[in-house]
Amino acid sequence: APESLMQALEDLDYLAALDNNGNLSEFGIIMSEFPLDPQLSKCLLASCEFECVDEMLTIAAMLTAPTCFLEAPPGTEEMALACWRRFSHPAGDHFTLINIFNAYKEASASSTAQGGTEKWCCDCFLSCAALRMATIIRAELLDILRRIELPISEPHFGARENALSIKKALLSGYFMHIARDVDGSGNYLMLTHRQVAQLHPSSSYHKTRRIPEWVLFHEFSISEDNSIRVVSEITPDLYAELVPQYYFSNLPPSESKDILQEVINQLTPVLATKEEQK
Repeated sequence: APESLMQALEDLDYLAALDNNGNLSEFGIIMSEFPLDPQLSKCLLASCEFECVDEMLTIAAMLTAPTCFLEAPPGTEEMALACWRRFSHPAGDHFTLINIFNAYKEASASSTAQGGTEKWCCDCFLSCAALRMATIIRAELLDILRRIELPISEPHFGARENALSIKKALLSGYFMHIARDVDGSGNYLMLTHRQVAQLHPSSSYHKTRRIPEWVLFHEFSISEDNSIRVVSEITPDLYAELVPQYYFSNLPPSESKDILQEVINQLTPVLATKEEQK
């Protein structure tokens, strides 16, 4: 449809992938090297700047492959959730995906026979096929990074500074996918579409006592129960630091936008000083 085509072009513009004439910018040409959604390509390139390439490669591969969470047979849903909770990371679902991928790699390395890895996946209610696919995608993305000679930082997963770097890289591509819990009960209002959604049951935040106020989400599924999938907590300060002003000014009015505007106003002198120091 013409509307979705226009939306796609607008999104590319916000991601700095187009020049003033509407052609691919130099940055857009580099983004197009990756067989990924434009937002994920932007995240991967941003991870070179924020030195979290190893972790972002895993996130990009896991988000591009089919979901690794198997549908639990009737009566085993609670058991499946308990298994997935073992991989939960307090920083959010993107980090949980890294935990799952790393655990899968460990299980593969320690299993002499292929059946051992299959059994591990089955016991954890995870899709072995999806995790195999993620491994292939990750290797392909790493090859592309090496071919175009982009810097590949060492893995630092688990370090506090690394978690912040990952969130900065994610926000660089997914600043259009932000939602706020407006009433403290998990009803998330998306800043762009102004639609309300709940956390998907596979989220590590689902049915926990600590529901974050501000989140970045990977996708929004329109169904009987509108849900946002793969979410990680962010702070208004981090968002204000990384959102393109051109995009932010076009957001529809809302209480959330007002809150962010206040943060941006407070941060502007700080960010200006940081720029001068570079």
